[in-house]
Amino acid sequence: MQLNNIPKIKNLDSNNFFLLAGPCAIEGEEMALRIAEKVVQITSDLNIPYVFKGSFKKANRSRVDSFTGIGDEKALKILRKVSETFDVPTVTDIHTNEDATKAAEYVDVLQIPAFLVRQTDLVVAAAKTGKTVNLKKGQFMSPEAMQHAIRKVHDSGNDNAMITDRGTMFGYQDMIVDFRGIPTMKQYGTTVLDVTHSLQQPNQSSGVTGGRPDMIETIARAGIATGVDGLFIETHFDPSNAKSDGANMLHLDYLKDLLSNLVAIRQTINSL
Repeated sequence: MQLNNIPKIKNLDSNNFFLLAGPCAIEGEEMALRIAEKVVQITSDLNIPYVFKGSFKKANRSRVDSFTGIGDEKALKILRKVSETFDVPTVTDIHTNEDATKAAEYVDVLQIPAFLVRQTDLVVAAAKTGKTVNLKKGQFMSPEAMQHAIRKVHDSGNDNAMITDRGTMFGYQDMIVDFRGIPTMKQYGTTVLDVTHSLQQPNQSSGVTGGRPDMIETIARAGIATGVDGLFIETHFDPSNAKSDGANMLHLDYLKDLLSNLVAIRQTINSL
């Protein structure tokens, strides 16, 4: 687990998994600070290294009237305020080369969305900022194919990259996680399991993505047992009214118990 390059990250000596967590999208300053405060408290108590996650804009939407953001600069400034207020690193996803340059001024980790992970220009632009790059595995890609995405970052002069599995498309409206891919991708670098996006049910006829949040703990437990370095969990204090991906987010009230159980599993595995 190589996260020493991420500023402000704490508890790296805990021999624990790390966590990328927060809302799908930045909806406003109050909500971002409220979520961050709660997650910081929980992860501090459990000795979990933590990176706050929030999208400053959502470019991949099913419908033209779907929520895309509150404004790029406004959302990025909120991410910076979260980082400064709670002394934690932040991650956001980017969609264009220009986004890479812009977002790098505000956050510590740049995330490449799964649908864009084969876009060489975008991956290289992110790598050349010098920030840590989080590469989401494409829903259409094998675990083995991610070695080439990692190599693009390294060949651009940046050794700070990690892979995040977010499930593989299974039919038209469901995702599955092939846990055989975790040890495979760990050969190439730090590997994360995106628990909540792996439970999406995309391509609904309504144009609004569905999900299976009832399976969050099941998928997370399996990921920890398989040896992932980190977990990615989107969480919100009111998922039913979240402006993006509410159908598969974890309610913030359930996060502490979930993480406590996962820490216990990790400790048990470490003792074997």
